[in-house]
This record gives sequence, structure tokens and C-alpha cells, in this order.
Amino acid sequence: MVGAVERSHNNVLSNGSLHHSNGAEERLDELRRILSKSDGDLLKIVSVGAGAWGSVFAALLQDAYGHLRDKVQIRIWRRPGRSVDRATAEHLFEVINSREDVLRRLIRRCAYLKYVEARLGDRILYADEILKDGFCLNMIETPLCPLKVVTNLQEAVWDADIVVNGLPSTETREVFEEISRYWKERISVPIIISLAKGIEAALDPIPHIITPTQMIKSATRVPIDNILYLGGPNIASEIYNKEYANARICGAEKWRKPLAKFLRQPHFIVWDNSDLITHEVMGGLKNVYAIGAGMVAALTNESATSKSVYFAHCTSEMIFITHLLAEQPEKLAGPLLSDTYVTLLKGRNAWYGQMLAKGELSPDMGDSIKGKGMIQGVSAIGAFYELLSQSSLNVFHPEVKTPIAPAELCPILKTLYKILIRRESPAQAILQALRDETMNDPRERIEIAQSQVFYRPSLLGQP
Repeated sequence: MVGAVERSHNNVLSNGSLHHSNGAEERLDELRRILSKSDGDLLKIVSVGAGAWGSVFAALLQDAYGHLRDKVQIRIWRRPGRSVDRATAEHLFEVINSREDVLRRLIRRCAYLKYVEARLGDRILYADEILKDGFCLNMIETPLCPLKVVTNLQEAVWDADIVVNGLPSTETREVFEEISRYWKERISVPIIISLAKGIEAALDPIPHIITPTQMIKSATRVPIDNILYLGGPNIASEIYNKEYANARICGAEKWRKPLAKFLRQPHFIVWDNSDLITHEVMGGLKNVYAIGAGMVAALTNESATSKSVYFAHCTSEMIFITHLLAEQPEKLAGPLLSDTYVTLLKGRNAWYGQMLAKGELSPDMGDSIKGKGMIQGVSAIGAFYELLSQSSLNVFHPEVKTPIAPAELCPILKTLYKILIRRESPAQAILQALRDETMNDPRERIEIAQSQVFYRPSLLGQP
């Protein structure tokens, strides 16, 4: 009986939840074998960036494999020096005291007193400090397991076997250019899994999209076969709380299939797909329209009718755009709509749109928001609109009988650009766009895309 109690205790995770192996050691051993790791040679995984999704991803791995210390090391890098303000410290203290498992853990680790002192204003906490205790600054209300935090980027990545990009797309290039300096003398080629959803637009020599995996390839010279994208219809906090979710890891077959198996958990199903760039672009596209959805919800007092009108128009624009980006766009319909749906329901981009419409935020405050992190839909709006405004991408409009820029057939995208990038229109303009009597039936936009040769492989940098 005593032995049974001890075994049960050993299965308790540091955040209070129970750990069930579910073949974790076997999956880890299989990945180690594929990576030719010898006994005593740790498989080193590091998540670069400590936003909500990057932190949760690291915590999921720590929960699943962290007990196998002689085989794997899981760490997370974040910049040092970010202080936690008094209001956040007070809220964090409330969260800690509302969770008996977390409270007991902190007391057991002699870490509780510093949160008391911060609550009283007698001490300043730092983001990297609280992350070690399992608190992500962008997701205070969802305590994670304790994490091994590194604040020196070189130390974090120089010998890592697997690097997870948990950075916003707007920071990916800069950080990976720095990482490349630490990899100059490296012999083995790392595997990189990017979680970033966002794009940049390049207009020369021809208009095309640049995705985070392409930024990483350009910055590090790591072969694209070793760079993958993982995304899906999910909310980070809900995944960590074991809500059932699924995702796709996209990239070369050599790595995507073993990694899908390694990352899969009972509540987090990971499929694999070969279409890396297109899935990555779709992850950025849905953030664009989520901002508009938040605006409409706030401006209409959550009117179901208004939200459904918006959904009809935004989905038709997304379908229209996917016809430009994919030879077989129908294959993307399910993943794109499901990812859009969950982002509209609870994502930070929809929240940002709501706050703009309520006047609690303004575009002048920028797209990095306290407690939420980077709102990646803002830069994506600029990139998609500027790209689709290029005359070299003109499409034939059957009614006006003349070629026009694709952006002219996307009134919601155009309006969001005026609100957030040009800043020449208020949030209310999104409703005016929806109620414009000259706006075409959403079905007609899709028919235009389906009635002509629409696919532009050059947009994704393909010949």
C-alpha cells in the first residue's frame, strides 16, 4: 500500500495535475534514435520566446517528458529585465491564492514570500523570474508548470537539437539573425518548429509573401527541410488546461511525421501535412479578419445577425485570397475556417478589435499590448493589403469589364487597412463597409475567383 501511494505521488506534476506516461518514454526514445542521440547525450529542446503559445508549448513538453531528465532537457528563452507592474503583481497574487495546488507548490519551493512582497509593493518581480515558477506574463490566469528559463540567447540555442520559434512574426527575423551568429561553427543542423502566425510583404522584384519559416531560413541558412510550422484551431490556455485540441505540423516528411508522433498527447492531437508555406500564410490571414470581427461584436452589442453578416463577407474574402495563393484552395477550407472560428471566439486579435471599438485602445498605442503580447493581425493587414494592391496581380472583373487589383474586391481588408494602418478612419467604418448598398453578394466574389485562372504561385515565392 505504501508503495502504491509513493507511485501515485511520483505521478503528480509540479503544477498539481496528474502525469500519465502514455508511452512518453517510448516516443522520446524513438525521436532520440532518429536524431542519433547516444546514451548520456541529452536531447536538447529550447523554446525561443515566452508569449502565451510559446510558454504553453514548452510547458506541454515539460509535463510530458520533463521527468526523463537523463534523456531530455527542455528550456525556454526570454529576454531579461521586463518588470511586472504593481497591478499585475496584485492580480497574480489573487490567482495564486485561488489555486490550492499552485499555492502549495510555491510554499514547498520557498517561492511564495516574494509574491506577498510584490503584492504589498515591497518588491519588483520580473517576467523571467515568474516564468520559472510557471507564470507567463501574457497569460497570468493560467498557471503552468515550473520552467527552466534561460535569459542568455547564446546559451539557450548554441547546442539545441530542436528550437521552437515562439516569437511573434515581427520579431522572428531579428532574433534568428542573432542566433545564426552562434551557429557559425555548428556541425549538426538543428530542427526548427515555428509557431508564429504572421507575414511580411515584399514587392521587389515581384510581389510575394515572406513567412516566418522563410525568415528563419534566410537568417540562419538552415535548410527548409529542417524548418517546420505547427498551427491549428486552438487557444493556448485551453490547451494547457487539457481541452481537446488538434494541430498540424507542416514540412518535410523526414521530420514532420516523427515530430507529430512525439508532440501528440491524449488531449492534443497533432496531424502532419506537407504544405508548409500555405498553412503558415493561412495562420496569418485569419488574424486579419479576427480584428474586424471583434470590432463588429463590440459596435453592435454582440448582435448575432451583424456578426453573421460579417462572417459571410470575411469568409468570402478569405476564400477569394486562398484562390490566389493555392492551386487547390478547397483543401484549405476546413483548417482555415476552424482556425478563424476559434480566433473569432476567444483570440487576442478579436479581443483587440473589441477594445479598439470600445475606445479602450487606439491604433496609436501600437500592436504590442500589455498582458496580451503582440497583436499579429495588425502587421498582417498591412502586408496583405499592400501585396494585393499591386497592379501586376490584377484580376478581371466581369461586371466592370476591366482588370482591377485583388484588394479592390476585398472591402473588409481595405477598411481594416484604413483604420489600422493609414489611421484615417474610425473603427465604426467597419460597419459602414458591411452596410454599403453597393457591396456585392459574397457569393459573387467567390464566383469571380472560381471562374478564371486565379492561382499566382509567385505570391509564395514559387516559379
